[in-house]
Order: sequence, then structure tokens, then C-alpha cells
Amino acid sequence: MSPRENLQILVEPEGDSFPLMEISPCETEASEQWDYVLVADLRTQTDPRQVQQQRQFLEELRRKGFHTKMIKDQKQVFFGIRADNSIFDLYGSLLLEPEGPARHTEQAEATPVPVTTRIRIVNFVVQKNKTSAGKTFENLVKDGVFEARFPLHKGGKNLKTWAQWRGMFRKQPVDDIRTLTPSTEGPTLQMPPQTHRIPHTPPGSHHPTADLTHLFDNDGTVVFAIFMALWATVFLEIWKRQRASVVLQWDLYVWDEDQEEMALELINCPSYKPQLHEHSYLRSTVILVLTLLMISLMIGMAHVLVVYRVLASALFSSSVLPFLEEQVTTAVVVTGALVHYVTIVIMTKVNKLVALKLCDFEKPRTFSERESRFTIRFFTLQFFAHFSSLIYIAFILGRINGHPGKSTRLAGLWKLEECHASGCMMDLFVQMAIIMGLKQTLSNCVEYLGPWLAHKWRSKRASAPARDPELRDWQRNYLLNPVNTFSLFDEFMEMMIQYGFTTIFVAAFPLAPLLALFSNLVEIRLDAIKMVRLQRRLVPRKAKDIGTWLQVLETIGVLAVIANGMVIAFTSEFIPRVVYKYRYSPCLKEANSTVDCLTGYVNHSLSVFYTKDFQDPDGIEGSENVTHCRYRDYRHPHHYTLTKKFWFLLAIRLAFVILFEHVALCIKLIAAWFVPDVPQSVKNSVLEIKYQRLCEKMRERRRLGRVRTGPQPPTPTRPTLASIFSTRSTDV
Repeated sequence: MSPRENLQILVEPEGDSFPLMEISPCETEASEQWDYVLVADLRTQTDPRQVQQQRQFLEELRRKGFHTKMIKDQKQVFFGIRADNSIFDLYGSLLLEPEGPARHTEQAEATPVPVTTRIRIVNFVVQKNKTSAGKTFENLVKDGVFEARFPLHKGGKNLKTWAQWRGMFRKQPVDDIRTLTPSTEGPTLQMPPQTHRIPHTPPGSHHPTADLTHLFDNDGTVVFAIFMALWATVFLEIWKRQRASVVLQWDLYVWDEDQEEMALELINCPSYKPQLHEHSYLRSTVILVLTLLMISLMIGMAHVLVVYRVLASALFSSSVLPFLEEQVTTAVVVTGALVHYVTIVIMTKVNKLVALKLCDFEKPRTFSERESRFTIRFFTLQFFAHFSSLIYIAFILGRINGHPGKSTRLAGLWKLEECHASGCMMDLFVQMAIIMGLKQTLSNCVEYLGPWLAHKWRSKRASAPARDPELRDWQRNYLLNPVNTFSLFDEFMEMMIQYGFTTIFVAAFPLAPLLALFSNLVEIRLDAIKMVRLQRRLVPRKAKDIGTWLQVLETIGVLAVIANGMVIAFTSEFIPRVVYKYRYSPCLKEANSTVDCLTGYVNHSLSVFYTKDFQDPDGIEGSENVTHCRYRDYRHPHHYTLTKKFWFLLAIRLAFVILFEHVALCIKLIAAWFVPDVPQSVKNSVLEIKYQRLCEKMRERRRLGRVRTGPQPPTPTRPTLASIFSTRSTDV
């Protein structure tokens, strides 16, 4: 079959008439570049109404200065879109500084327009373009007129450097990614969390869980938590310095997001009027109430997990599953973590939908403002979805259960669960390990395998590749998986949640930074392969920084200080051990004693309960042979009220939280001050650029002044006092 029989190429004429004319493939230049491609099903060509809508949409683009080209294959119709250079000249003129120096025509023609800029402008106009009936591209997709739109992947350099497993430990080719592959035209955030060697101390018990607990619940926990608070601050400061350097290198220092968005609107519609800032207290109140209701729902989901853990504990303790009787607590914690992970997966989709609806109801002024508000709302809901159960385990589990003989029961039947025998830190450790492990492994596998399988399926159903190289390239890009505005947003959200796990409860799970580091090394390559080989090209966006995400990172850093201080004070055994060592230990009796200062601590931390005080002691099996038992609490042995030790320990816990937070926050502030956000070299470069621009303006103004007025007479010298008197005497 000849190329002529394989495809049809239709190019718009340069005149005012719109009908497309068919030309031979050999007449088309192979080097011709197209910025964008629209796709429609071939069956639309048999429907006159759909063909007319396609022509109306393309005619509106042509009136705005775009060239189009149509190619048919066996199943689809492809429409190539290319913007005229006059559009990019207008774009450059609109973004010039006020009273800036005029660009020379020769210089403007010699400087090529970056591919990323071309794609961004064309995508904006195509997205905003409307037919005479007022239908946008998205409306036409719903009507079946068009099927897809996408920019083309160009360049294969990143396939050899970025999207290869052998480049796992190489520096990221940020500049190449900026120009050749889908990315933002601004600094990207790469955050492999730093690892930390966990200090090993001799375990105080031979029980495996006690040994494991002692690895992260020891005297070094406080130092490690403060170190992580310092690391989080230094990490952000170093990233800000890197961002400043990249912004200067990419010439984004004077770039303004609102100005660019208005420039694109004017390019699309010269009669565009900016939407003014508005504020509605009623709308804000409704959004606040709905957000609080969603947060309450997230907290309610944590209560559902509590109910599950109570019922699972009762089930595992029964004779139905006898092999789990000896590991009831461990089984409940593990299955509870799995249930929590499934809940997170479901609520992520719900939270995204709710956050979008709230943003639409709020009616933001611009796309960037909408994205910023959506980020804050979505992250807030995701934070409670991920960390609500961890907060319950860290600060509530086992503290509202009452005491033996008068225990709190769910529906009056099932007793609330207790912490692990080695302490609540063990429960928190297991919960975080399972959730973070699943998110870093299972989620990454699904995130990669989903697009891979979809691409294989689309390729299998595709028609045979065309002989024409241009059509074959369009077909290859069409068979890639579609992307949306959330493709990059989801990656940012995933990093924010990972950063939260790495810092907020790191005192309970010190392995989080190491796990995150290994995960990021793998995910960087998976994302690179996915973006370059499996997905269509993302529309590049200009950005000086990561916007609202930086505020999210700083908020997480503050929450990490508060959470880790409370975990050490209320969840770990650090404070009770210190209080016992310096107030009740046997070392206080003998100054030179060789006895371990923590001898007797276990009995000190347990209270006594007499079995005769059960409500029905005769109905409890084995109670006739046991007179008393011990449980974790500080209560009197007869009336079971809280002892003075409890209140004294509570006061020490609160004092430690206040002291820890103030010390850690002061260290964060000092670190933030000590490491400047912007390197001095960047400041000096910006100063030099400003000076050169002012000098250029000064030279331009002098040149224009000489041209307008011609040669100027010599400047008269300043008269002296003697000459003045001489002149006056002569006149007299």
C-alpha cells in the first residue's frame, strides 16, 4: 500500500476561505514543526454537523494567527496546530518592563522561542478558544467532536540520561528536563530525605518487641527528634538557596504570574477585561463550615478504626481463631493499619472531589489562585486522613480505658483495646511502618503499572504505524496515556505526605527517613520513565517557586516539633524513666552504688488491683487462686484514684513539651537565620543586572534626546563673582 493510500494530508490555505485542500505527502516538508495536535475519531467525518463544528473551532484558531494541518489515518483524524511568530512577538512585547529598552528586530528574530513557551501559549489559546456557538474544546469533547489534545514529545536525550535506571545515582538533569521533557519552567523540588544512623543501646529486656521498642525509645530519642527538626529547617533553607540560583539562571526574577496570565488572556481575546478581586463573607463561612464537617468526618473515620480494633481484638481473643490468641495485640495493630491504608486510598478520591467543589464554589479569580486554594484544602483533608489514626494511637490509645474492675466498654460489651505490652510506642511504630511501607511500595507499583498496562492496551488496539514520519510521530504521541492538571499535582501531594511521615512522628519511627530515601531513588526513575515513555507530554508552566507548597512544608516543620515533643512526653517512657531515676531510684540512697538506677522501675510504673474488687469475682475463671494483679497506671491500691505520682509526672510531661518546643523552635529560627535564603552571589548578580538595565535605559534616553534635538550648543561655564562685577561695571 502506498503512502497516498495510507493517509490524507490537508493543509489550510493562506487565504480567507477555510476549506482544507488535499496535497500530496511528498509536498510536505519533513522538517515542519507543529506545536500541538488535536485528535478526532475518523467516524466524525461522516457527520456533517461534527465536521462543521471542527471547522468552526479551527477557523477561530486561524483568525488568531494559527496554522492548521489535517492528516487522516485508518481510525483517527489528526489536526496539527502551529502558532505564527507574530503571536510570540506579541507575548514578548506584553511582558516587557514598563519603559524598558526596545528590542531590536534582528535580535528578536535571531533568538528562537523556547519550545516550552510555544507549548504553553498554544495550549492556553486552544483551551480558551470557542466556536461561534460558544463551545470550548472540552464541550466539543463531550459532544464527540474531538477526542484529545496534547503537545508533542520532542528530543530523546532524556531517554538516555533521566529515564534510565543506570542514572539512579546521577545528578538530575534539571536544565534538560526543563527544555525537552514535560516539566514546569521553574525550579523543581527534589527531596530525598537525609538518613540518620540510629544509636544502638543495650536492651533492657530479652523480649524481641521490648528490644525493638528500646531502639527508638531511649535517651537518644530527644536528640534525634531535635536533630530532625534542625534537618527539616536546614533542608528548606538549602532548597530556597538552590531555587534562587535556578530562578536567576532561568531569568525568572522579574517574572510575574498574574502579568503572564493576563498577557495570555489578551493574546486569546484582545477585549479581555481582568476579573476583579472579590470577597464574600457568606461564601467564606459556608466553605469554613463544610471544611470543618469534612475534618470531622476524617476524625470520625479514626473512630471507625477504633471500633474495628475493639471488635477485632474480641474476635482474635475468642476461640474462633485460637492460633491468634497469643498475638492478639500484634494482629489487631497490623490489620488495623491495613484497614487504615484502604481508608486512605478511598478518602483520597473523596477529598479531591470535595476540595474541587469547594474551590468552584469560592469562585477564584485566576487559575493560579484556584490552584493555591485547592492545594490548601486538599492537603488539610489529606493530613487528617493520614494522621488521624496516628494521633489516636499516640495520645489517646489506652488512656481512656478506666481501670480493672471499672473499665470503659464499647456499647457496654467490648472492652477498649490496650497498648502493646511493651508500650504505645510499639503500636505507633507498627502503624507507621505498615502505612508508609505500603504507600512507598504498593502505591508506587500501582502508579507505574497502571500507565504501563494502559499503554500496552492502547498500543495493542492501535492501527499499523504509518509510513509518513510525521504521522507516525503523531500516532506514537496519541497512543501514550492522557494526562491532566493533577498529574504533577499528585506527585507534589505524595511528597508532602511523605515529608510529614518523615518528620511529624519520626521520634516513633526513626526508619522513616531511610525508607523515604530508598523510595525516592526508585520513584524518580519510575516517574521519569512514566512521563517520557508512557504519558503524553505535560504542558509546561512557568514558576519562580513551588508556591503554596512551600508554606505547607514550613507548616509541617512546625507540626513536627509539636508532635515529636508530645510523643516523647506522653507516648514514650522517657519522662517516667527520668523522673524515676532522679526521684525514686535506689541510686539516690547510696551515692556510690553500683546498682542500676532503673532497678525497680517496672514495678514502680504498675498499680495494684485486688481481684475481690471485680464486680463479679466468682464469674472470673482463676480468680480464686489470684488475689491481686498489676496494670500500667498510677492509682491507689484500694480506691483506685490517681496518685500524686501521676499528677507530678503529668506536670513534668507538660513542662517538657513546653521546653522541648521552645528549644526546637529556637534552633529552627537560628538555623533559618544562619542559612540565607538567597546566596550572596545571586544577590550580586541581580544587583548587576538591575544596574546594567538602568545604564541601558540611560543610554537609550540620551540617544533619543540627541536624535530629536540635534547637536547641542556647548554648556556655558559657571560665571565667577569677579566676572559678574565686571559685567555690571561695564553696563554702568
